[in-house]
Amino acid sequence: MKSYSITSNDSDQRLDKFLKKLLPNASLSYIYKLVRKGNIKVITLENKKTKQDKDYKLIAGEQVQIFLSDTDITELQKTEKQQNIISGEQKLLKSDIAFEDENLLIVNKSPWLNVHPGDHKSDEVSLIEQVHDYYSWKLDSLTFKPSLIHRIDRDTSWIIMIAKSKHALTKLSDDFKKHDKLKKTYFCIVLWKVSRRSGTVTKKLQRIENAKSENKVQVNEKWLEAITHYKVLEEYNIKLPQGSQILTAMEVTIETGRMHQIRVHMATLWNPILWDKSYGDKQLNSYFANHYNITRQMLHAWKIDFFHPAKKQRMKVTSKLKRDMERFINILKR
Repeated sequence: MKSYSITSNDSDQRLDKFLKKLLPNASLSYIYKLVRKGNIKVITLENKKTKQDKDYKLIAGEQVQIFLSDTDITELQKTEKQQNIISGEQKLLKSDIAFEDENLLIVNKSPWLNVHPGDHKSDEVSLIEQVHDYYSWKLDSLTFKPSLIHRIDRDTSWIIMIAKSKHALTKLSDDFKKHDKLKKTYFCIVLWKVSRRSGTVTKKLQRIENAKSENKVQVNEKWLEAITHYKVLEEYNIKLPQGSQILTAMEVTIETGRMHQIRVHMATLWNPILWDKSYGDKQLNSYFANHYNITRQMLHAWKIDFFHPAKKQRMKVTSKLKRDMERFINILKR
């Protein structure tokens, strides 16, 4: 027999769901059989040992007892050891951690890194696999693992939030959906001179499912509201064979979180983001790739302002520019 203490990260879930996470090799039918036969017992907060229904919701502080041999439990718990997959050069870098406490991890994601395994039909190590490896599965929970609060494009460098507790995941995921609870600020480099020093784009956007030869997101005033605010930070004049080219550094904030929102809205201003493969200028993209080694869109999630669910106070976290973008800006300044 083994006994497991229910923490706040394991509470408020049904007994069968808890057991399925705790014993991943056990089928649900086998778990139901164990509960039915009395092999699973819960010691409630009143210290009353009782056989519980599979739908029983666990409470922090309770004990779940499994009446099986240690060998059987070990077999039912076996999973692939993620830390054996992650090699030294693929591990999460401490220099990419913008903020960390017991509830939250904020990472400055590198471009070309998938956030989830299997994204973009790739076998590469993902961000969440790096995070799980970083903690070596030793957080104070039987069933909860660090979880992404939001997602982002593979090609964008990004400040991304990862919950280390179930409470943080629930609260901040809800804040992301509401949009007015947090503020995301981006840095980008766009083509040409922007006609106004600041402004707001309110073009409504439509996502095209299963798009092939067309862009995934298009302007359609009958579809979803999208609001983007922008401010010019600096202009750079660079010499190209065909003449002078102005590039503009901008600060952008969004009130809504539509797919490709900033990229599409900047394109509607006739100022597409440099090296945007879908909405940008292919000829200029090719030139900057060949002469300046720019091979991804110059868009970076820069700052996030949010309400910390445990500290009960507003916080602002800034992530520095990645090396490729920082190097390019230094060239522009020269």
